[in-house]
Amino acid sequence: MANTILIGSQWGDEGKGKIIDVITTEHQWVVRYQGGNNAGHTVEIGDQKFVLHLLPSGMLREGCSCVIGNGVVIDPAALQKEIEEVEAQGIVTKGRLYVSDRAHMILPYHRLIDAYREGRATDKDKIGTTKRGIGPTYADKASRVGLRMGDMLDAAFPEMLAHRIQENNRILSSLGAPTVDEEECVDQILGLAKALSPYIADTVTLLNQADRRGESILFEGAQGVMLDIDYGTYPFVTSSNATAGGACTGSGIAPHRIERVIGVIKGYTTRVGEGPFPTELHDEAGEGLRKAGNEFGATTGRPRRCGWFDAVVARYAAMINGIDFWALTKLDVLDHQPVIKMCVAYEFEGRRYESVPASIRILEQCQPIYEEMPGWMSPTTEISRLEDMPIEARHYIARLEELTGVRAGIISVGPKRHSTFVIEDVYKPSL
Repeated sequence: MANTILIGSQWGDEGKGKIIDVITTEHQWVVRYQGGNNAGHTVEIGDQKFVLHLLPSGMLREGCSCVIGNGVVIDPAALQKEIEEVEAQGIVTKGRLYVSDRAHMILPYHRLIDAYREGRATDKDKIGTTKRGIGPTYADKASRVGLRMGDMLDAAFPEMLAHRIQENNRILSSLGAPTVDEEECVDQILGLAKALSPYIADTVTLLNQADRRGESILFEGAQGVMLDIDYGTYPFVTSSNATAGGACTGSGIAPHRIERVIGVIKGYTTRVGEGPFPTELHDEAGEGLRKAGNEFGATTGRPRRCGWFDAVVARYAAMINGIDFWALTKLDVLDHQPVIKMCVAYEFEGRRYESVPASIRILEQCQPIYEEMPGWMSPTTEISRLEDMPIEARHYIARLEELTGVRAGIISVGPKRHSTFVIEDVYKPSL
């Protein structure tokens, strides 16, 4: 079976959770390798709806083991709450969920620093952070002053935690920001340490042993390529590597053990938060996409910005990640669009851009160059074969493939688990 990386290929919110849920039948392990509880994956199974923030989507498949890898930053309170929520819905976590002892902790002072910085930023400088402490935690990691989940198992943890609270309270006080109640925070985190300690493990060794046994691993990315700290629309990005390369550093599995990369991509484009978005629509068409696609953040509830499909972004994602095939989602959202546009390139000051420019100043002024295609104006939600799709929909998929240089292997036409089908000559469940 193939060890697989599955990533978001736009600005996140592409429907990764659903696709992961569909293909977990082929994998014994699912690994979340970056990000924090600023991400959300929504999966609908029958009448039940699950919104996961830290837990890998493989938790929803009985018999699948799950890992929160060392590249993730973990809010212990958020993790414990999420465990309790899924267990209340009948999902067993004990013996199936493993949390890396090397994963860094988000602590209350990280959230306060995050909220202070975002609150003080001018409209022009706002990143659109979820204020969950993600960025400050990754900053502490890079500064070598962070606390890791494995520290919870150390007898000296209370002293380590108190020291970090005191140091960050001095920083917060100097900024004129609220501080953390040290005694209350230590008591809270020690209580969480007791509850979470059974899940904490050396996941690097655990995963490599599973790989040597021939068990297949699915690496689940959060956010999307255009939010990657190195390759996204910096500084309007997340604080981790959401690209395929992050799967190796965020899990401890060597690059040569990865056998395929699946890029999840919508039939149109969305983003949450601030930053440039060349194909964004501010008209009825954009509002129509938002309503039809229920485009509201799974974590924040914020309305997503909506626009036409951007082939420049998709080509860029394919190039950086070595995408083998697309999982094309939300095609049904376009069912009632009489005319559909696709951005094939950008234009700025007389220059044509076929790839995403690094300069935010340029990107925010780029104008999309569109092609128009006729819509199919008929429902696709019950279709389970490419051959049964309206001819206009097949033409749209074919043009998307041509513009991006990558074929579609999975098509999703609705939120339910069954509203998905594969294109068999592209999708190879095992290698």
